[in-house]
Amino acid sequence: MDLKSKIILISGPTASGKSNIAIKFAKKVSGEIVNADSMQIYKELKILTARPKKKDQQNIKHHLYGFQNVKKNFSTGHWLKLVIKKIKEIQTRNKIPILVGGTGLYFKALTEGLVKIPQIPIKVRNQARNFQKKIGQQKFFQKLIKLDPLSKDKINPNDVQRSIRAYEIKKFTRVSIFVWFNKTKIILNNNNFVKIYIDFERSDLIKNINFRVEKMFKEGAVKEVKSFLKLKVPKNNSANKVIGIKEISNYINNKSNLAEAKELIAIKTRQYAKRQTTWARGQMTNWQKIDPNNLNTVIKKL
Repeated sequence: MDLKSKIILISGPTASGKSNIAIKFAKKVSGEIVNADSMQIYKELKILTARPKKKDQQNIKHHLYGFQNVKKNFSTGHWLKLVIKKIKEIQTRNKIPILVGGTGLYFKALTEGLVKIPQIPIKVRNQARNFQKKIGQQKFFQKLIKLDPLSKDKINPNDVQRSIRAYEIKKFTRVSIFVWFNKTKIILNNNNFVKIYIDFERSDLIKNINFRVEKMFKEGAVKEVKSFLKLKVPKNNSANKVIGIKEISNYINNKSNLAEAKELIAIKTRQYAKRQTTWARGQMTNWQKIDPNNLNTVIKKL
């Protein structure tokens, strides 16, 4: 495969070994690794987010890991701006950019473009949410398709989140969310992407998740959460969504024991992995699915 001007994208569920796979690819093709995980950006949370180890980062150049303060919010738009700049930088050094992570929205923004919808005021957003709550999803969806007929065949009637989003956008901008989608511009040439999805057997993934949870605690996850709690990060900040913060906080505050904290983290991680797999099934249909057991065969073909 001629990889000149190519950009390798590696995705897959959490605990599928993406970071190690990216390193193997980088060694083979003279590449540099760029983070595409929305939680591995935070500098204060390296253990809970399973950020690549320092020794791995020394052998192969890694970018956009652990640079963002947990007190600051960070959007897909911010990431896209940084990652495009980073890809171009890597290419000027005649290296291959390898983007790795489990954040589907990041990859979608990169390969399909980011929708530049104006910011919807919080008042309008709350009104839409409260209205949906008051009348229920069935009636709300009918109101939505009356307001925005384009939504009828494009949104599942039971999809609460997308229904509310479409409603608030049409209400505030007077333009359908799907018209905004059509205005989206793709910055990079889609033909340059080599899209790889790590298709992990569910039973193996569960073993990996359980192993990772134990490893996190051995590496100092409790200490990391204690330090995080001292920072008094605002509740609505994205960093609070990192799996393990809530569970370990409860353990620290004697609301649960250690075994319960570990079990809850494992359960939440399994649920997250399932959501990632569901996303991939619907949104990554043109990605090459790879069994990690056949990885060496794939790498040889590069």
